[in-house]
Amino acid sequence: MSLDPPTYLASLQSNIRQRPIPWDGAVRAGTLTEEQLARIRSVDKVKKDVRKQTIESDLEGYSALFVGGSGKKSVLELAAKRQDVVQYILVLLNDLLTTVPALSKALAKTGDPYQHFIPLLGHRTVTDDPIPLLTSTVLVSLMAGSRDESQAASKALPLIYSYLSSLTTNSDAGLQDIGVQEYSSLLYGRVPRAQFWEQRSETVAPLVKILRAAAGIGSGGDATASLWSGTTNPSRSGFEGSLGGGVGLQLLYHVLLVVWQLSFEAADIGDDLNKEYDFIALYTQLLRLSPKEKTTRLLLSTLLNILTANQNTLLAIAVLARLPTLLETLKTRQFNDPDLREDLDRLRELLEEYTKTKTTFDEYVGEVNSGRLHWSPPHRNTVFWTENARKILDYENGALIRKLVDIMKQPWEDDKSVLAIACNDVGCLVREVPEKRGQLEKLGLKTRVMELMGEADENVRWESLRALGGWLQYSFDTK
Repeated sequence: MSLDPPTYLASLQSNIRQRPIPWDGAVRAGTLTEEQLARIRSVDKVKKDVRKQTIESDLEGYSALFVGGSGKKSVLELAAKRQDVVQYILVLLNDLLTTVPALSKALAKTGDPYQHFIPLLGHRTVTDDPIPLLTSTVLVSLMAGSRDESQAASKALPLIYSYLSSLTTNSDAGLQDIGVQEYSSLLYGRVPRAQFWEQRSETVAPLVKILRAAAGIGSGGDATASLWSGTTNPSRSGFEGSLGGGVGLQLLYHVLLVVWQLSFEAADIGDDLNKEYDFIALYTQLLRLSPKEKTTRLLLSTLLNILTANQNTLLAIAVLARLPTLLETLKTRQFNDPDLREDLDRLRELLEEYTKTKTTFDEYVGEVNSGRLHWSPPHRNTVFWTENARKILDYENGALIRKLVDIMKQPWEDDKSVLAIACNDVGCLVREVPEKRGQLEKLGLKTRVMELMGEADENVRWESLRALGGWLQYSFDTK
């Protein structure tokens, strides 16, 4: 998918193209050979059709120019000490890769072209050295242009992702956008998408941070709770160009595009994506705030991919996040994009079919099995517990309670409300089915509830005290 190059990168490349290089002097100094200079001049500052014809008629020679061959060093190796020449060659090579697709494929066939460029990603001879950035652009153009999934590409990809991650975590929005767009160029197949997910602490997590900022969500537990309540209040700047947290609309769109590309692996990553990043709730909130049709379309399409591939686990979470209600509201809006309307209808139908056959008990099961609890209606509903407490204990031979135990074992530093809700549920179970207290104690729930009485969070302390009260109420009964 082709995107316009970020302004900062385009400006940098343009400035380098205009720099005069004393080529003849460089040849005399041994910075490059006469043969290499002849090839450079044949394609530099000429029309695209001439450039294309020249390279396609000499693919072997131009491959050797940039990565060496037959015992000869490449121009980048010879010019290693001349930063101006290296920069110029990197910009020229990227221009050639983007205009002559055959060159990417020819370079990929040389075995391991990436080894000639990867060392330049760590190039740090002067402050603000543009060589790593220019190199990453070449690597991305080369790999994406050849759709390379070879062993050499697989070896280079983690290093490229790590460098791009340093851009997406930069405070400069321009560099962030470059990193995100280069991610997008690389996510062309299952292999690079799988590696992207494998490195998600570097790749996905910073993108989620950008999306949370756009949705007006901080990093604390209160912010996570407000995400689920739908009460976030992102501050907008005085112009249409940015959303909450100062996130520009173009950057937002590009991040959403990357996540959409990743969502084609939804069957493999969907559950973990939601568990680790509260994905469904985050995307529901972003959909609620979406400022443009193009962002709305990506949000809907991504949700459709994720939910279709993970219906047994994530549809219940979508209901908890109040996605069906939001979709009904969106249905009343007049969208021009036919693909958007189609995805909206398909998503509505998917959720309608689910809710037709599911009870409140099913929703509770889905929430617990998701691995994270929220103050959804069942938790405070006394009728729900009267009718379902015994079913919860007996469900799949105690599987649901064991899942609750797993949830309570975690510290939940990012959202202490999860522990408060779990204590509430344990207390309800003890009060409704007191004869099962021994079963719950054997699972360690009573001990964990007592531990949580020492939590700093006031709500956790209160709910743990209430839960312990259920045991104390029957302390003189026979277990």
